[in-house]
Amino acid sequence: TLDLVVLGVASTLGAGVYILVGEVAMFIAGPAIVISFLVAALSSVLSGLCYAEFGTRVSWTGSAHLYSYISVGELWAFVTGWNLILAYVIAVASVAKAWSHTFDSLIGNHISQALEGIFSPYMPYFLATYPDFVALAMLLLLTGLLVLGAPESTLLYRVFTGINVLVLSFVIISGFVKGDLHNWKLTEQDYTLNTSESIGTSRLGPLGSGGFVPFGFDGILQGAAMCFYMFIGFDAIVTKGEEALNPQRSIPVSTMITIFICFLVCFGVSAALTLMVPYYQIHPENPLPEAFLLVGWGPARYVVAVGTLCALTSSLLGDMFPMPQVIYVMAEDGLLFRGLAQIHAHTGTPVMAIMSSGNLAAVMALLFKFSDLVDLLSIGTLLAYSLVALSVLALRYQPDQKFSKEKTEEEIEMKLKVEENISELVSEAGNSNILKSLWFPTSTIPTRKSGQIVYGCAFLLVLLLIILSLILAQWPSQLFSGDPVLTTVAVLLLLLIIGVTIIIWRQRQSPSPLPFRVPALPVLPLVSIFLNVYLMMQMTSGAWIQFSVWNSSLS
Repeated sequence: TLDLVVLGVASTLGAGVYILVGEVAMFIAGPAIVISFLVAALSSVLSGLCYAEFGTRVSWTGSAHLYSYISVGELWAFVTGWNLILAYVIAVASVAKAWSHTFDSLIGNHISQALEGIFSPYMPYFLATYPDFVALAMLLLLTGLLVLGAPESTLLYRVFTGINVLVLSFVIISGFVKGDLHNWKLTEQDYTLNTSESIGTSRLGPLGSGGFVPFGFDGILQGAAMCFYMFIGFDAIVTKGEEALNPQRSIPVSTMITIFICFLVCFGVSAALTLMVPYYQIHPENPLPEAFLLVGWGPARYVVAVGTLCALTSSLLGDMFPMPQVIYVMAEDGLLFRGLAQIHAHTGTPVMAIMSSGNLAAVMALLFKFSDLVDLLSIGTLLAYSLVALSVLALRYQPDQKFSKEKTEEEIEMKLKVEENISELVSEAGNSNILKSLWFPTSTIPTRKSGQIVYGCAFLLVLLLIILSLILAQWPSQLFSGDPVLTTVAVLLLLLIIGVTIIIWRQRQSPSPLPFRVPALPVLPLVSIFLNVYLMMQMTSGAWIQFSVWNSSLS
């Protein structure tokens, strides 16, 4: 369990807590970033609970796509796996880019200034202002080492994670020592004073309305959508299911401990940072070292910068190793080209899976902005987590099944035929027997019919939750000001959601004992899906365009 927690923390506490916290605090949420973390942590906990049950059912190497493959079919498994590949690739690219920014700041930003002067006039607006050759070189080097069979070192994870925790503890303690509560109550007068004292207004971010919540409730929610990035990585624990001595216990425990540790650290760092420095003076790309410079602790910035590099290296390794595993397992299951599952005879590594994912991550780190990578990563991961929650909901109400890696293709194909039966169920809706089964199931255990009912209701609920989330995200002021059309639609959606949820609740759950079961079914997975979808709706239009381009390649 300890090694799994170390892996989870190493994969999670990286670029987000060291880099992204500055941008969110400066431009999006202000000091209320601590509330954004609460919202993001709640979504992560619910997703983590669903992943924990997943780990107790499916304890072999792989990830969310395996669970979707078993429970909701091959198509959704492909979509889930495709977006998990996107998530891992972008996670690796964003961490490499953060590593490059931190290293550049240590040597006086000479690399970025030189490259920006040469390439900036020729870069399209939707790409970074200059190509990041440092990030490119690092990822190509690591990809080469993985191809050659470099072992994953638990000792290295422990050392880097220990340094990471020490540095972040130093940041949190220092922040509360040097912090000033007045920085959570800033006014326009403070902003004007800082403007006159600074070299130019370009060094200051926007004031907003001042105070603790300068950018309003919308800022908190948009911040939560970006802060979710900082909790991404705990699913790496599930990819190590086969290596755990007791995966049915260690996977759920490790997942919850990882999320809790990450929440405490992120909450503490964001509080310390916004107490030390006015939110509009935070450096968006290198917040922690620059914050110590502003409060007069110059030497401490180098300690923090070195700790940042160690943490980012740990996070990079934590993402690099499981990334080709997902591609390999999907290719082995026939969801991707079989050639991607090729194992090298001498090194024993999936060469094509490593090279394809590593090179793609290197190109993205070379060309894209860090913030765009974060938004794109969050959308893909939230979608994958939502499908895992949907799988938990659907699978618990199915007749007993045994899940093993040795399942034959014929057995899986029989399982996937359930999807075809959903349409048959809809066509029989007028049948009084079916209608009676919705509210008064006759069997005391799940049957094929009750399982089909849950499948149909679950997919209907997802559609209703998407529409409700869209209304809440795009027209909140009109809705809460009493717009008759939006209010009527929202109330009808809520009534439908409650009614369909009750239908699922009336069905029989599988009595099979599991070491860990998600509590409060069907409500908890549905709340998880709703939060995930709502956070997805907070993303920028540019991120959605990029996400659509990625998924259009499915066809």
